[in-house]
Amino acid sequence: MTRKLSISFNWQGPMDYDQALARVRLAEDAGVDTAWVAEAWGRDCFTMLALMARETKRMQLGTGIVNTYSRTPAALAQHFATLDELSGGRMVIGLGTSGHRVIEHWHGVPFQPSLTRLREYIEIMRLIFAGEPLHYSGKVFNLQRGFRLRFQPVRSSIPMFIASLTPKSVAQTARIADGWMPVMIPLQHLGRELKAFRQMVADGGRDPHSVIIRSPGAVTVTDNVEKTRQERQGHVAFYITNMGDYYREQLYRMGQEEAVTLVRRAWEEGGHTAGIAAVPEALADSLFFAGPVEACIERLEAQREAGIDLHTVNVALADPHEAARAMARLVG
Repeated sequence: MTRKLSISFNWQGPMDYDQALARVRLAEDAGVDTAWVAEAWGRDCFTMLALMARETKRMQLGTGIVNTYSRTPAALAQHFATLDELSGGRMVIGLGTSGHRVIEHWHGVPFQPSLTRLREYIEIMRLIFAGEPLHYSGKVFNLQRGFRLRFQPVRSSIPMFIASLTPKSVAQTARIADGWMPVMIPLQHLGRELKAFRQMVADGGRDPHSVIIRSPGAVTVTDNVEKTRQERQGHVAFYITNMGDYYREQLYRMGQEEAVTLVRRAWEEGGHTAGIAAVPEALADSLFFAGPVEACIERLEAQREAGIDLHTVNVALADPHEAARAMARLVG
């Protein structure tokens, strides 16, 4: 069975643009469905997406994610409508609120009310794409001059995915989104959480399978499993200790309170090296998986059985021919 796969691009550290674009062309040739570009406090996401739009013909291109504070809803609509035109209608909008530390201490914008703001962004952007005059009365935005986008969008509706993890934000996602990007759900709880989400979609009067669910963690093909695991442990430790309460609370809901407490204590007492070392391997592997191709295929099948529609993968092999063969095998 062919699997629906996506790849992601990092927003920090060194960047070889030629190599990155070669990677996305390889993925498209292998049959990968979507490429996501993240944004936080490194590179912006839209520049890379514009380059990728010119280098690809079939693959969908998405923001994974862009926040709803650093730009106005109209500015985001302009970005996405322009990129949708440039790509021939292949954009996917990935939105999230990010967290208060990033929003208030990088962008300098008050964080609350985050859920209301996210909903209003989506409603305003949908009005703009539909070509409606922009009359909107909300709690955050009051837009009454009736502006319209001054070019005809390729599509009157662009799919909108939301990254969410708190119970209230997940419930809102089920009501208004075209796709859900869950966060930090261990594999053993994935089926339960996805079933509950699809029930919320149904309770809102929609087909429970009309909302696409992207995997909460990446599956990486590598011949250096230990190196990849350490990187993932570093990711988990940083989010537990430095990215606010939401991520810790999410892991508490997943039964990981003891692990979270252990990591926080180790980080406070011994710094980031001790905190990373304190992340249990079992927890890291349940959130992110790394291994040879066959093991990765097994993990993808386990995710599919749990209800995942779109799987995030990474092929960390130096030889481009080996990487191409591995990617094609993951697609199936």
